[in-house]
Amino acid sequence: MKDKIIETLKDIYEAKTLIEVNDLLNLTTVDELKELTKNIEELVNENIIYKTKKDKYILLKNCSNLKIGKIAINKKGFGFLLLDKEDDIYIAEENLNSAIHNDLVLVEILKNGLKPEGRVIKIVKRDLENVVGEVYIENNKMMLKPDDKKLNITIFLTEETTKNCVEGHKILAHLTKKLNNNSYLADCLKILGHKDDAGIDILSIAYKYGIYDEFNEEVLKEVDAIPNEVDPKELMGREDLTEKMIFTIDGADTKDIDDAISLEYKDNTYTLGVHIADVSNYVKENTALGDEAYNRGTSAYLADTVIPMLPHKLSNGICSLNEGKIRLTMSCVMDFDKNGKLLNYSIFPSYIKSRKKMTYDAVNSILEKNIIPEGYEPFSDTLKKMQELSQILRKGKINRGYINFDIDEAKVIQDENGHAIDIKKRTRGVGENLIEDFMIAANETVATHIYNMDLPFIYRVHALPNSEKIEDFLNLVKALGYTIHTNLKEITPKTMQNLLKELEDKPEYFILSTLLLRSMKKAEYSKNNIGHFGIASKSYTHFTSPIRRFPDLIVHRLLKTYLIDKDFSMSTINYLESYLITAAEHSSEREVASINAERDVTDMKMAEYMESHIGEIYYGIISSVTSFGLFVELENLIEGLVHISSLKGDYYTYVPELLSLIGKSTKKTYRVGDPVSIKVINSSKENALIDFEIVGDKYARN
Repeated sequence: MKDKIIETLKDIYEAKTLIEVNDLLNLTTVDELKELTKNIEELVNENIIYKTKKDKYILLKNCSNLKIGKIAINKKGFGFLLLDKEDDIYIAEENLNSAIHNDLVLVEILKNGLKPEGRVIKIVKRDLENVVGEVYIENNKMMLKPDDKKLNITIFLTEETTKNCVEGHKILAHLTKKLNNNSYLADCLKILGHKDDAGIDILSIAYKYGIYDEFNEEVLKEVDAIPNEVDPKELMGREDLTEKMIFTIDGADTKDIDDAISLEYKDNTYTLGVHIADVSNYVKENTALGDEAYNRGTSAYLADTVIPMLPHKLSNGICSLNEGKIRLTMSCVMDFDKNGKLLNYSIFPSYIKSRKKMTYDAVNSILEKNIIPEGYEPFSDTLKKMQELSQILRKGKINRGYINFDIDEAKVIQDENGHAIDIKKRTRGVGENLIEDFMIAANETVATHIYNMDLPFIYRVHALPNSEKIEDFLNLVKALGYTIHTNLKEITPKTMQNLLKELEDKPEYFILSTLLLRSMKKAEYSKNNIGHFGIASKSYTHFTSPIRRFPDLIVHRLLKTYLIDKDFSMSTINYLESYLITAAEHSSEREVASINAERDVTDMKMAEYMESHIGEIYYGIISSVTSFGLFVELENLIEGLVHISSLKGDYYTYVPELLSLIGKSTKKTYRVGDPVSIKVINSSKENALIDFEIVGDKYARN
């Protein structure tokens, strides 16, 4: 009967009583009415039908003032209902109705327009199992204070699982029983350490996102059986590339080396080799190690702490393309002409012996300053030829619409006790761009090859931006007083590229490019190839980092299935059609978790660093404006809040369409992109929050 109810109500936009629904269905007996009552209540519980306060029924999707989705709670207490194809809905703290971060909620729209607002009317589902927090004692009972300030819940810890806990311990707890709406009983699963121990702050954030630093016994047992050096038997059936000039370029501290490169130049043809660690030779499907790699999805890089996807014996050992060591690889060798056109390519299993572990600093010294560090003399000519090809490939990407946002990233410097002692901008030089260009070339070549074979595959995709969000961005640019000449009737990578080029000479460019990036959709993994908007690529995948990313490992397995084993059986194809959908979705989720953990660690470390700089004055730029104040970003990328209450001399009003705070009497305006001088007035590592106040008015627009 459920399908019949849904079909009957699908075009009805006014709530109906139970009897009215009964009549619409042409039901005539008491038994039919009872069955209708049972089924319609089940549909209400399944959130397909909404039941009004007056006991009327309407399909939820037909309620323009009701939305269902996950809620994200901000540190400040308010939240947003996250919607896929619409603008997110702002939820004031007083309208959360006991909802906590990540709850699936039903929201009533209170106000639409430029800034839609709503209130939670029902908590549909709460996916809350494990919580990281600090142990404290209250009324002789062990309690847990969640690290995540968005979780406004009370947690009592069971006595039997906390015998080894003391106040100040950071633990991973499992919620076992709901006592009331926002109160739970929990078991201690693992003591991470004391909150004052070095590294526990980062580890706590990692565990919050399900990123664990230890591997289980079954995984470690399988790893013990893997040799430390490549077995000569493993070289059979692989192309020997050990005589080639192959080397790696990475950060000085990198230990998990996925990729190596080679280049030969002959008859106006560049032969580029991208040689990637063959992790799939050791990490097999349906093994404890393979399952753990799938579950983790990615390595996490949290300040100077790395939590690897694979145990160190693999990630830093037999899989890592270490200097002077024979290693198994999958190679993608490509021939390019002087214009960067791909003439020919081959993808095959191989083995290499890296001639040198190069660093970006040393390579940049050669390519940017023509200073050759000791030990790099035999490689300098090849590096310069690589730079030549890199520039050709980059020019070709830019011509087709490749978008280079060049967003700065912060690097946290810590002392031996794990305390943040400096925050610096990460620098990107010619060497970093060169590796990026070569990896993109290999990723595109592999993706295009399998796409043309019309076989199941996992792609790295990036959808077109939402036109409404681009329109909002353009309105902001116009509000700043700038005229855009780029024709944006059709949104393409090229038009986005031209838009950025128009803005690059503006003083607010850094902020505007960041805002434009935020208005675009996130890249993700998918079995369906919709192309990669940001790279302006028709077919793109991740092939080049199987030590650090599970999708790359899947790509290697698929290449072997198709190109080496020649397995095109229907059983294999049918299995992959289903598996790749799940694997892509899971990998995307784990990537987001890793990114969020990295962001939280950086925010926390920035606040820790600024705790030692209270009262100091800095210069920065207003990076965003909200109803409660404005955020200022300093040159080293640290961001702090200037609360609206701290703005002196006037009463300020938030004008969202101008992204500005405007004084009621003086009309003084603080706007995105304005340079300001600030004083640090407070910083809290525990809350990962930094408070500024503006010093003087001369940096604000009048």
